[in-house]
Amino acid sequence: MKIVLITGANRSIGLEITKQLSKKGLFIYLGARDLEKGNEAVQQLNKEGFENIKAIEIDVTKPVSIEAARKTVETEQGKLDILINNAGISGEFPQSASSASITAIQHVFDTNFFGVISVTQAFLELLKKSEAPRISNITSGLGSLTLHSDPSWKYYDFKATSYVTSKAALNAFTITLAHELKDLPFKVNAIDPGYTATDFNHHNGPGTVESAATFIIKHTVTANDAPTGMFYSNDIEDETEVSPW
Repeated sequence: MKIVLITGANRSIGLEITKQLSKKGLFIYLGARDLEKGNEAVQQLNKEGFENIKAIEIDVTKPVSIEAARKTVETEQGKLDILINNAGISGEFPQSASSASITAIQHVFDTNFFGVISVTQAFLELLKKSEAPRISNITSGLGSLTLHSDPSWKYYDFKATSYVTSKAALNAFTITLAHELKDLPFKVNAIDPGYTATDFNHHNGPGTVESAATFIIKHTVTANDAPTGMFYSNDIEDETEVSPW
């Protein structure tokens, strides 16, 4: 049975990914900053018939929390097959490039960028024990420098400094990590679930959590000959689904 860790999984897209992977017969660690909320989510999932799910406390901004989660997975499973770095925050608005405080920007980066690096590095040795390790960094099309430079892009005017730059940095980290691990069986990709209506954005956006989760899983649970170091977007309307960096 494949072992999965999903950060920020007690609600929205992370919760839906958990449901869909449970149906596929995988064992999922449902990561949550608040273990009580994580356990509540698991209890509800169990009532709905979902199995092989365990809540695990993990705050991606706190090294002690990350290390405790790593030790739990190591002790109970001895390996990790799939890491989905889903936890993220948008930060407070407005986010003007000329006036956003360094503190506000750092707060978003702590979760969206440094948190991903911290979790990935902590679990890397457990992932190396998998026959087919996968790391999916959940990003946004808003992290595309190419699209942000195109006035015809439908989201061109959304220039939220903290969020946009954190996702662009995350995309860059994905490229460097994928390159470092290219000679191993890892697949490391950045995946944009698209503009999805969730608690994260006050339920704005045309996409559903079901579609978002399906798309993320499609580019996570992949074959051995699948690409690595890619940027996939659920907002790209063609067969490649590859987004410009």
